[in-house]
Amino acid sequence: MAIELIAHRGASRECRENTLPAFQRALELQADGIELDTHVTSDGVVVVHHDPIPRAQPPTSGVAAKPFAALTARETATFRFPDGSHIPTLSEVADLVGDRAVLYVELKARAIEGAVLDCLRATRTRHALHSFDHAAIQRTHQRAPGVRTGILTASYLLDPAAALQAAGAQDYWQSVEFVDRALVDRVHAAGGRVIAWTVNSADDIAAVRAAGVDGVCSDDLRAFQPLTEQRA
Repeated sequence: MAIELIAHRGASRECRENTLPAFQRALELQADGIELDTHVTSDGVVVVHHDPIPRAQPPTSGVAAKPFAALTARETATFRFPDGSHIPTLSEVADLVGDRAVLYVELKARAIEGAVLDCLRATRTRHALHSFDHAAIQRTHQRAPGVRTGILTASYLLDPAAALQAAGAQDYWQSVEFVDRALVDRVHAAGGRVIAWTVNSADDIAAVRAAGVDGVCSDDLRAFQPLTEQRA
């Protein structure tokens, strides 16, 4: 079975993470999926960025760097990175990606799942939501049971199947250092999938392939070129 290749925040080793150039490059590298982070502005627009405060330069107009929840979408759009790229909205990313890859949307802020679902519902993308906040994923499943969901974990849970069931999730996003065959087997027995993150080194690639994971989330899909060439 082919391993799903997911670009972590886009092609983040080549371009500024979570920007349109990073996502475009991920598509050029034949990513099956694109992982990204989301927050919501004060006027309800979903934006794509990792941290709760913009890590970009504010404009000269005097707009201060403050949490997205305190910025309007118009204010957020004025921030620029050194390469000239901007903080995109989720709608902009969806327009770029279309149906060429799955959007794996991480909920970074609290209680934003409704806004994210409403935004994605208006697009033609294939998408899934995941988070370290398992309660948010549980609420997502209750609100939109047809949407694929996943739980993130950076520790080795004794009962991953129970964690999936409690959240109503299908995907188990496990940090790469805690991935092994026993974990994968338990998740598969529960009907779930294992996505390993963040997989960048040759040793990690070999280890997760041997463990039988379903997907890998990587900063640099160029490391997986032999796999993509096999598909050609």
